[in-house]
Amino acid sequence: MGPVRRALCTGVLAATALTPAAYAADGAGGVSVAPAAPAPGTDVTLEVAECAERTAVAVSSAFVSEVRLTLADGVLAGESRVRSTLTAGTYPVRVDCGESARTGTITVAPARKQPGGTAESPAASPVAPVDAGGGGAARTVAAADESEEGPGAAQTVTGLFLAAAATAAVVRSRVRRDRGTH
Repeated sequence: MGPVRRALCTGVLAATALTPAAYAADGAGGVSVAPAAPAPGTDVTLEVAECAERTAVAVSSAFVSEVRLTLADGVLAGESRVRSTLTAGTYPVRVDCGESARTGTITVAPARKQPGGTAESPAASPVAPVDAGGGGAARTVAAADESEEGPGAAQTVTGLFLAAAATAAVVRSRVRRDRGTH
């Protein structure tokens, strides 16, 4: 095998071998907030996928209080309300997930306008959590026609590992064929 060909194969193998680690770091799992752009005073649902913990707490200055997340169907989920006094903008959300922290953002939309042109006063919201007992947050059932977002980080890393192994096998067979040994 010539030096140019060897360098090309080595570059492809290096890129393939390093891609899973880069993807795992970037795709470590963020925080998803629904609805995507709530107005002040709106109830929101938070979800964190691929967290090793069974419970977690999400914190943001946008929420009335910290959000307790519990495991349901492999996803940590919880509900909160956006502070009614917030101005429109983007606010950070942080979830401590075991040894790692997951981060995301919540984009708060401007307050809704009433027909008279004044800002609508949202429903009264508590300024502190109420200790009502009962233990845990209820998870809403997703609609049956809700679409999947695609493969998670674990499936992507596995696929890239298999692609790297296949590439290595092809390179090894080429090297053996070029040497004349089988």
